[in-house]
Amino acid sequence: MKEPQIEDPQRASPNLTWVDTAGLISEVLLLSSMIFLLPVVCGCPERCRCHSPSNSVDCSRQGLAEIPSDLPPQTLTLHLQDNRIHQLPTSAFKSVPQLTTLNLYNNSLSNLTPGVFHGLQHLRVLNLTQNSLHSLESRLFHSLPQLRELDLSSNNISHLPASLGEPWENLTVLAIQQNRLRQLDRALLESMPRMKHLFLKDNLWKCNCHLLSLKLWLETFVYKGGITDSIICVSPDTWKGKDLLEIPHELYHPCPFPSLHLQSSQVPQLGADHQAVPRLSESHSAGERDHRECEIKPKPRPANLRHAMATIVITGVVCGIVSLMMLAAAIYGCTYAAITAQYHGGRLAQTNEPTKTEGRELKSLEIERNKSMVPLNEEKPDTRRKEMGVRGP
Repeated sequence: MKEPQIEDPQRASPNLTWVDTAGLISEVLLLSSMIFLLPVVCGCPERCRCHSPSNSVDCSRQGLAEIPSDLPPQTLTLHLQDNRIHQLPTSAFKSVPQLTTLNLYNNSLSNLTPGVFHGLQHLRVLNLTQNSLHSLESRLFHSLPQLRELDLSSNNISHLPASLGEPWENLTVLAIQQNRLRQLDRALLESMPRMKHLFLKDNLWKCNCHLLSLKLWLETFVYKGGITDSIICVSPDTWKGKDLLEIPHELYHPCPFPSLHLQSSQVPQLGADHQAVPRLSESHSAGERDHRECEIKPKPRPANLRHAMATIVITGVVCGIVSLMMLAAAIYGCTYAAITAQYHGGRLAQTNEPTKTEGRELKSLEIERNKSMVPLNEEKPDTRRKEMGVRGP
């Protein structure tokens, strides 16, 4: 009786090793793909939505109080509107250096620290609308050389510095409407040579001599094709509700420079402390006089060159119409006089014609009568005898 032979397992199933190897390779590929996709999945913040084709991240309406720290470094557009962000730290966006559009609309920002936008060399659009900003640092936007659109509307900004950094060669849109601005330095606008759209309405504009330079700049800006909205004056009462561009610039007087005696009077001299108070009061009263002189003094003068030309043209048209009317009246008067004279001349001729006829008839009758009358001494004897009825011998 033969004993059963036990076959080697490797020889009994020669394909078993190949199947195990293929499964192991597939598992390794799956694991490597998961490892490769893990940074992409984890690169988007938990409460945000990322769109890889456009490299945009939408974190709006999430109730965020700070900037997410795990933003993808390749982000180009970042939406943070409608959140509760109160403060931004220095270099708050250093993790997204390629950012081109930043939307911070409707947050609770009350102050922007210097250097908050440090590192955003490619930023083009910045929206800070509807926050609680009161003022801006002079070099706040120094690190944004490529900025093209800046929206600061619907804040509480009461003052803008004469400069917000280096000259903005690329800025084309500036919106500062619905703030608390009373004045705006012309130097700030002159640092934006490529400005195309400027929105300034719904501020507390004080239309006095300090706003004259802004008015002149806006007239040049509009003349060159720029687009702006209306600047409605809130004070003084003389121009309340009027558009700044419609107020004649001739009605403004240049703001007086501080006089030398006022500056010297404000510096107390040694050994004359008792004179300090009167000098201060004098300087205060002089400052009030300068302030009153700085206010608008409305006088009926020509508005500007365009208004003057329009006045001349209208006056010329009116004078021309009046001259034509006077000429028509003269022609009508002469025509009427000629017709009246001709009419009266005809009637006079008709009245004189019967008189001349009667005179001629009377004259002819008188001639005939004279011819019929013969003197008695010239009558023939035979004729007298016939009349006497005497017969001759």
